[in-house]
Amino acid sequence: MREGKVGNYRWVVVTLLFFATTINYLDRQVIGLLKPTLEKEFSWTETDYSYIVMAFATAYAAGLLLFGNFIDKIGTKLGYTISLIVWSLAAMLHAAVTSTFGFGAIRAVLGLGESGNFPAAIKVVAEWFPKKERALATGIFNSGANIGAVVAPIMVPWLLGAYNWQMAFIVTGAIGFVWLIFWWFCYEIPSRHSKIQEAEYEYIHSDAEQVASTSENESKVKWISLFGIRQTWTFIIGKLLTDPIWWFFLFWLPSYFSSTFNLDFKKPSLPLILVYTATSIGSIGGGYLSSYFIKKGWPVFKARKTAMFIFALCVLPIILAMYATNVWQAVALIGLAAAAHQAWSANIFTTASDMFPKKALSSVVGIGGMAGSVGGILFPLLVGNILEFYKKAGHITVGYNIIFIICGCAYLLAWIIMHLLSPKMKPVNL
Repeated sequence: MREGKVGNYRWVVVTLLFFATTINYLDRQVIGLLKPTLEKEFSWTETDYSYIVMAFATAYAAGLLLFGNFIDKIGTKLGYTISLIVWSLAAMLHAAVTSTFGFGAIRAVLGLGESGNFPAAIKVVAEWFPKKERALATGIFNSGANIGAVVAPIMVPWLLGAYNWQMAFIVTGAIGFVWLIFWWFCYEIPSRHSKIQEAEYEYIHSDAEQVASTSENESKVKWISLFGIRQTWTFIIGKLLTDPIWWFFLFWLPSYFSSTFNLDFKKPSLPLILVYTATSIGSIGGGYLSSYFIKKGWPVFKARKTAMFIFALCVLPIILAMYATNVWQAVALIGLAAAAHQAWSANIFTTASDMFPKKALSSVVGIGGMAGSVGGILFPLLVGNILEFYKKAGHITVGYNIIFIICGCAYLLAWIIMHLLSPKMKPVNL
């Protein structure tokens, strides 16, 4: 059956996921852009800010475990809806906060709500796409993270300059409810959707392994049992070592450019826009590369691992950021690393759907995402202490240089451990 003849509603579904992920990252990025303003108003130290980031990361970690299992039980449509309502309300409520503790508390609620996005989205992709298209579909919706990070440096400074920091939180948080209307009326799983053609339904289920998985006993999988499976730990390690790097890019890059190159974040920031635009290219390109290898006849595991090895190598040059003498050199090096992260991310998410049946997929993604968030809890603490130490010594740039070395090595280390744990990423039979 030729792909061009099978219908395209699955790409409408990916468009919905793309915009949800865009909103997800727009909402979480706002505080990083307002950091110079808020740290003056609330007298934050670097350590204070790291604790606020940790509050988000801790709740996000717990929420991933909760939502992953929750979505496997109640389904993607309702699970995504609940997740978005929680995080959008929390995003808007930042405007009412009057203390540092309050910011930590509301960031925790935001993290809890936002944690539902990726377990739901990865499961939706598995429901709507055959394996040969999943990495590309994941790369497309995952690029929404980068678009959100591109839109934020334009929208937030404008709202801050035209109104105040409270309005920046209110407006960005309210956007989620617009998306919710489209989600509720346009989405359903393929077997229940009235707009999907029979040919497209058959194409979605064309993978032999996928057909086998749909005929399995659909009894729910206990998430605790997933910890005894080697492939689960492959995904856990990959997320644990690399997710914190992306969180650093989100929450500290505005501060890095401000302190190192004296950028004014009351105006739209071209360096940040360029960095996050590069990540959009990386996300879609990364998903395309492994899908291209598969279409050329490569085994799925070889295609994914080769692509991820290439992306791990592309992060290494960020170590040279310490030698950057102007902002555009730093933008080029950080942009390459951030783009490589998103290319890596598009593929590591897809490895979960390669190895696990759909009935356990949200749980596995939630467990791996939780591991990444645990790293996101610990790494900000390290970052905050390093920067605070060198800031007091008058050499904050040295602190950033140390962090860039850690960022550069993390992906190659993750790839090596993942390869040792699952050389051929064999599918799990539950």
